[in-house]
Amino acid sequence: MTVTSEEDLEEFRESVRGALSQVSASARVRAAMLTGTGWDEPTWRALVQLDLPGLMLPERCGGSGLGAAEFAVAAEECGAWLACSPLFGTATLAVPLLLALGDEAALGAYGPRIARGELTATVALAEAGARWDVAAVRATARRDGDGWRLHGVKTHVVDGATADLLLVVANTPDGPGVFAVERDAAPGGPSGGAAGMVVEPLVTLDLTRKMARIAFDGTPAVLVGPAGCADALASAADVSRALLAAEQTGVAQRCLDLTVAYAKTRIQFARPIGSFQVVKERLADALIKVESARSAVYTATRADGEALARDSRVAALMAGRAASWVTAQTIQLHGGVGFTWEHDAHLYFKRARTSAHLLGEAGEHVAALAGVLEREIV
Repeated sequence: MTVTSEEDLEEFRESVRGALSQVSASARVRAAMLTGTGWDEPTWRALVQLDLPGLMLPERCGGSGLGAAEFAVAAEECGAWLACSPLFGTATLAVPLLLALGDEAALGAYGPRIARGELTATVALAEAGARWDVAAVRATARRDGDGWRLHGVKTHVVDGATADLLLVVANTPDGPGVFAVERDAAPGGPSGGAAGMVVEPLVTLDLTRKMARIAFDGTPAVLVGPAGCADALASAADVSRALLAAEQTGVAQRCLDLTVAYAKTRIQFARPIGSFQVVKERLADALIKVESARSAVYTATRADGEALARDSRVAALMAGRAASWVTAQTIQLHGGVGFTWEHDAHLYFKRARTSAHLLGEAGEHVAALAGVLEREIV
């Protein structure tokens, strides 16, 4: 639970916003999304200087020892600026999983390098259907002497073609396990991957967040934490889901700000369109959705245990719907210009749509939330 005051959090927000305004302006985002990696070094260095990759890592690992509540502030700003960087895969997906597994050897090996920005990471969990669901995992890990070898295919892996460290979820005889594959530890695979690993970059709707399909065929790997770690995987997913909701809230807030500004200056029938009742109502609805999502994120990032399992699903539902609805309204209320490639509205719309499916569909959130509430009642 956070111990940082609201005043300090706002100062932190301004620091992140100021840095991103310099390195993540529209032109920089558009240039980065057309590259093979999907991000540029100056943006990543700016985020590293703010200690964002290691913000949630313990101090003994070179991190800041803070929590999800603090990182959610940075995640929201990254969403608002569509920051193209490895931060999402590294800090939103990989770090919560490493922390949940509690493997001190792994934290000691990877934590300091992550905190210094020397090691980018991601989690490879989704398979056919792109579902973020451990029960749907079919990839397997088999013992090979003192190590393990991975077999199977992962898809829609965020930064899968560039991340230095892959945390791969695979089944073992003792249940699901997490296996570390360092890209440079066993070179020799196609596309710059480790031995026995084939990486295929994917073309997705959201060009600002690169994804890849990764096939493992006897890839050497190291077990992180215990086998049979379903509880740790679920706990990490709850944290990642809450932080993704924070990013989605930033996307929605930015689009609301853009639309309000446009409604004040776009003249129609000798009046700003923002003076028309129908436009006022849509903007008011957008504000309600954004603030409701922010409140849900605030609650989720300060929860733990069963409360986190519940509140992260609520945040995912509210932020996902807010981002999808507000970005769609941004395009419509901007009129013809909102439909053009030159305007940024479509970039936010695409980010919102893909994020809404990344860590679970709305129906999955509702079903999971129903299960949590049923357990609480019983």
